[in-house]
Amino acid sequence: MEDFNFYLFVPSLLSALIVAGLAYYFFKMHTEAITKQQHIKLRLEARKITLPMRIQAYERLTLFSERIALVNLLKRVKPISLEKEAYEDLLIKSIDQEYEHNLVQQVYVSEECWGVIKTAKNSIINRIRKTNMSDQITDAHKLRETLLLDLLDQKSSPSSVALQVIRKEMKTVL
Repeated sequence: MEDFNFYLFVPSLLSALIVAGLAYYFFKMHTEAITKQQHIKLRLEARKITLPMRIQAYERLTLFSERIALVNLLKRVKPISLEKEAYEDLLIKSIDQEYEHNLVQQVYVSEECWGVIKTAKNSIINRIRKTNMSDQITDAHKLRETLLLDLLDQKSSPSSVALQVIRKEMKTVL
């Protein structure tokens, strides 16, 4: 038998290991690229489905903000009796019903946007309650009149702030 020359075998083994390492590296890079392409494709498909839902959520929250704006609320919800507490309850109940109807929309908007919308709702309710606590308010019609007059002195309403945030966020979505 011939003597095995280890020094002649090492270069061949080394070049085979280098070729195997390069093959593994390129195969790994190729599979990662394919995985990324599939992931991007799935995200685009999901976006095609969710984008219309998000747009609809912004539309509904815009409508909600408009409906709870005091001027629109007072036009739509008229006193049914002279009792100021009954009118306060009716206004607040109307706001709460609108809010509950649109509660699921928070899934499609940012936390900041939803927080501003909740703050607008609570601010309007607090303004109604605070105004009704005044000794000058004697009946439902006086409550309605005072709330409308207070709107004239106000620079920006909670609803308009919410609408600005909705518009701003909507621009980033589109």
